[in-house]
Amino acid sequence: MGEPRRGGARRYRFTEGPAALALRIPEVLDSQYGMYVWPCAVVLAQYLWVHRRSLPGKRVLEIGAGVSLPGMVAAKCGAEVILSDSEELPQCLQNCRRSCLMNDLPHVPVIGLTWGRVSPELLSLAPVDVILGSDVFFDPKDFEDILTTVYFLLEKNPHAQFWTTYQVRSADWSIEALLCKWKLKNIHIPLHSFSADKEHLASSSLPGRHTIEMMIISLARSDGT
Repeated sequence: MGEPRRGGARRYRFTEGPAALALRIPEVLDSQYGMYVWPCAVVLAQYLWVHRRSLPGKRVLEIGAGVSLPGMVAAKCGAEVILSDSEELPQCLQNCRRSCLMNDLPHVPVIGLTWGRVSPELLSLAPVDVILGSDVFFDPKDFEDILTTVYFLLEKNPHAQFWTTYQVRSADWSIEALLCKWKLKNIHIPLHSFSADKEHLASSSLPGRHTIEMMIISLARSDGT
């Protein structure tokens, strides 16, 4: 595949009333490396920004972090953040570290976690309150591995939630059967409820006219609710 071509840094600015947050996110021009800001990341970052008052002291893990935009927002808003991406993608892990350095967050831990694999890193994770994942539901062959990892984390942290955004790319896209299998429930979060239903968001045109959805996944109770 060769080396990824190094890109620049894209700027994002989140505002609400007098409050504002500016971030610089490094990108690599070859998006196949998972080091490109996709529209879902901007939408999830907007959700975190709107709910920033709930974040101080929260323990947050971003999976499949790539460029780490949502994780950077959470960290800037006072959360205790851990960034993770596949152990098999050292370029992505390095890009997580670059994002931290660019945004004056050098102490945010970056770890390798591969979906579906119960690794020492996964087993030794500290408790978490929120798991983040933007556009992780991209390739259907990965869906069960993702939910296996999410279920493992939620079992260890029963009050935690998985906040995730995804782009609707196919009418056949569905994780409902897998959620049922893993005894998980999901709540759909309308984009207008956190001012993310706009073509331009965070000084970016990325979300554009893409169909992006957000849901919060958690453990189902014993009665299935």
